[in-house]
Amino acid sequence: MAVFSSPSFQHHEQVAFGHDAETGMKAIIAVHDTTLGPAVGGCRIWPYASDDEALEDVLRLSRGMTYKAAMAGLPYGGGKSVIIADAKVDKSPALLAAFGRFVDSLGGKYITAEDVGSSPADMEIVQRYTRHVAGTSDGGAKDGDPSPATAWGVFNGIVAAVESRLGKGDLNGVHVAVQGLGNVGKHLARFLHEAGARLTVTDLDPAAVHRAVEEFGADAVRVDAIFDVEADVLAPNALGAVLNDDTIPRLKVKVVAGSANNQLGLDRHGEMLAERGILYAPDYVINAGGIINIRHEGPTYDQEAAFADCARIYDTLMTVFERAAADKLPTNVVADRIAKERVEAARQAGTAPQKLAARA
Repeated sequence: MAVFSSPSFQHHEQVAFGHDAETGMKAIIAVHDTTLGPAVGGCRIWPYASDDEALEDVLRLSRGMTYKAAMAGLPYGGGKSVIIADAKVDKSPALLAAFGRFVDSLGGKYITAEDVGSSPADMEIVQRYTRHVAGTSDGGAKDGDPSPATAWGVFNGIVAAVESRLGKGDLNGVHVAVQGLGNVGKHLARFLHEAGARLTVTDLDPAAVHRAVEEFGADAVRVDAIFDVEADVLAPNALGAVLNDDTIPRLKVKVVAGSANNQLGLDRHGEMLAERGILYAPDYVINAGGIINIRHEGPTYDQEAAFADCARIYDTLMTVFERAAADKLPTNVVADRIAKERVEAARQAGTAPQKLAARA
């Protein structure tokens, strides 16, 4: 397993590998950058086909978390963890306990939270073995689920993208193709429906699709057919790399804006979208609602204030769109540049992560 020569290794500060013989836990924690504060990022439990695939995922996701926090103006660095397991079969309190001890071994450099395959309830177990956990119910954020906040941020990001690309200030009558109706996608579909959008949906879970058809009057298509839907917006809310050499030529939309991480198969796919006149909302900008919500956690948690902060994703994306148009560059390139500029400015200023962390 090559770490330093991996194409996804981008000056990561630390990559830790953990194994627990008793439970069989195999996990990787990647800390990308802690200039702005302790690395924050969820724990993904997934049955990766290989160790190399797991490593690539955690490296890419952790870098995205650095950029996400920087773009959201938060006092956090970027990190991520993956457990190589099938969450439906292998997840157990003992495995989560082993993971909690693994997180604790990093001494607070990495703060974990829920992600694909893990839940706020799982984080309650992890919290028994380390205090370096976010997104739990005792953090004050109701049940600890960041999905509604993430979805609200994505909704406001779609509003920004539609205004920028279509010149329309609301979503009434806008056709959105929603890929994925999981924790975030189902909330996003509801927000879109309430705003008057027309929905076409797909998901691997037939029951989730049925609910969307019944509750929101959505049209349903096969999972792969979502890329062929003629709509205004495609909202990817499943796993990453859905925008690639195969899918981009099929798109019949003007905007791509959704909650999934690592939507671009490769960075050059952002240029492909731009060449086709499709406005792409960089994933780590539009889906920052979850980490913004974490910033508000505590005994005085105020959902209205948290959601108001998530809504500011609209302004952040408008800045990205305007700069991309002015510089004639793909939006993902511009977002990366802005994020790097912010991290570098903090580094040059000698910002102390300990002070930032104390404010979290």
